[in-house]
Amino acid sequence: MEVASRRPVVTAFFDEATCTVSYVVRDPASRHCAVIDSVMDFDPASGRASTVAADRILAFIESEGLQPQWLLETHVHADHLSAAPYLRQRAGGRLAMGREIRTVQAHFGRLFNEGSAFARDGSQFDVLFQDGDRFAVGDMAAMALHVPGHTPACMAYVIGDAVFPGDTLFMPDYGTARCDFPGGDARALYRSIRRLMRLPHETRLFLCHDYKAEGRAEYAWETTVSAQRVTNVHVRDGVGEEAFVSMRNERDATLSMPRLLLPAIQVNMRAGRFPPKEDNGVSYLKLPIRMDKE
Repeated sequence: MEVASRRPVVTAFFDEATCTVSYVVRDPASRHCAVIDSVMDFDPASGRASTVAADRILAFIESEGLQPQWLLETHVHADHLSAAPYLRQRAGGRLAMGREIRTVQAHFGRLFNEGSAFARDGSQFDVLFQDGDRFAVGDMAAMALHVPGHTPACMAYVIGDAVFPGDTLFMPDYGTARCDFPGGDARALYRSIRRLMRLPHETRLFLCHDYKAEGRAEYAWETTVSAQRVTNVHVRDGVGEEAFVSMRNERDATLSMPRLLLPAIQVNMRAGRFPPKEDNGVSYLKLPIRMDKE
């Protein structure tokens, strides 16, 4: 798989409340940039949303005189709300997602009993990438790769010598993403990861989350293909597909639901927008009720 030799300037913004890392990725030869996986602050107890995390990104963009061309989402996040529409309104850029967002919208449209007004065709986004689609950040060549497994719509973005794989991989000492969300598939995840590991060893990987593996005191989110291949605790070289699938499925069975899953999915499947306001001028998020005996 070809990776361009140019090295983008990558600035990370860590949101400790959700352990999410957002990125501003700049073409060093121009002021063009992309923003990847931005965060909208949200308190589910009060229903209050704010833009503290997104405003940090805006302040940086403004201070550096940057021009966003792209607002890239690696997948429909279950652990934070996207701030992409807010950033687009204030700084510009095209909002992009993988085309399999339609699969996610179809499933959760049914789960949340959305009516016909909720489009399930991905039209909330400006661009829907397919596997292998080429684009550019300034003069830098970039490519979208479909890497399903964590969710059906997961994309990795290759920009110069840097790759942004979303939740597909974590730091080598923490492992890999869960696959127990609707449409998730441990076997697909293994194959997506092996595809990424065929990139040149020196390729930089910038991860979407870090939870500080046991024994590590500091958060971290940058690694390399070489480090993943040699030391990833779940999927380093030598770990076969069947062993990985067994481990991943057993591990997923022990995990609890992410704290923001229900509000995050309802917002992110709408490209970061809240549901339409009702006749009292207020937007509402639904909470499906499941009785244990049902």
